Amino acid sequence: MSLSPLTKEQALQKLRHYCAYQERSHKEVKEKLYSFGLHKQETEQAIAQLIEEGYLNEERFAIQFAGGKFRMKQWGKVKIRHELKLRQVSEYCIKKALQQIDEDAYQQTLEKEAEQRWEQLRGEKNIFTKKRKLQDYLLQKGFESDRVAEMVKKSSGSQSG
Repeated sequence: MSLSPLTKEQALQKLRHYCAYQERSHKEVKEKLYSFGLHKQETEQAIAQLIEEGYLNEERFAIQFAGGKFRMKQWGKVKIRHELKLRQVSEYCIKKALQQIDEDAYQQTLEKEAEQRWEQLRGEKNIFTKKRKLQDYLLQKGFESDRVAEMVKKSSGSQSG
């Protein structure tokens, strides 16, 4: 179903609602504008206008995204950084966003994830397999490898069998 392309003003109106509903990355907004049939120059102008009007803010998006993924999905900073890069967020905004994550909460989350996973693996008799599975899980969640190594050491030390 090919709709006739929207005017820049119609597209802007739709995008204001789109951005007001939840924080968006510049990449998402650009793709949305292209999907409305706008050309490169119109898209760039529309993005500039949305930034001026305060609907679009990359730093705000990055902070909200990082905080949300950490709180709701217990993602580590490695995975959050990777996902923000995929959304073409600047290095400056990525750093700002990761700094907003509370260090104590981050460490507690890592410990909680490790404990829960260790408990799920209690049927695993081979301690080396169990450690590897814990390590793989924590790395997949996006926690830093040095922190993961420390947790694996702690988990296997505090449990007997």
